[in-house]
Amino acid sequence: MSDSYRDQLLLDALFLKQEQHLSTDLLDKLVLQLNRIYPQILTDKEAHKFRSLKFATNKRLAELLDFLPNKGEEACHEFYRALQIHAEHIYLNLPSRRTRRGPVFYITCFSLVAGLAILYYCNEENKTLGDAKQILAFSALGFGRRAKDLLISYAEDQFKQK
Repeated sequence: MSDSYRDQLLLDALFLKQEQHLSTDLLDKLVLQLNRIYPQILTDKEAHKFRSLKFATNKRLAELLDFLPNKGEEACHEFYRALQIHAEHIYLNLPSRRTRRGPVFYITCFSLVAGLAILYYCNEENKTLGDAKQILAFSALGFGRRAKDLLISYAEDQFKQK
């Protein structure tokens, strides 16, 4: 996997074109950001072309995604930055983002699940963990929404049982 934004955009372009994740409004926001904040990337004439409603959104998107790699590494990087600002849920699901989750990511996830299982098992058997449940709730602050909800609800359930 190359660290080049240009190579990543070529990989992600296929995903974005096929799945049609970008709406007309989102495409307009991306083009406007690239034009107004970085006019060296998209001139007014180019921005007008990519925002023109004469053509379908998927055609304009395809042209933009083919155009940006030719503008260079910085243009591709700024496209990713704009996408992250305006549509983080799409940005996080791009193929180039998902493939960056290497073995360390999966080992970390497994360790978290194994640790929670041991914690649950020890708590059921010995009832000796006491205030560790409250620490578990505070440790949830660094996790994603689903893991955070699970850890906090577990801690609250155990606190109510006291």
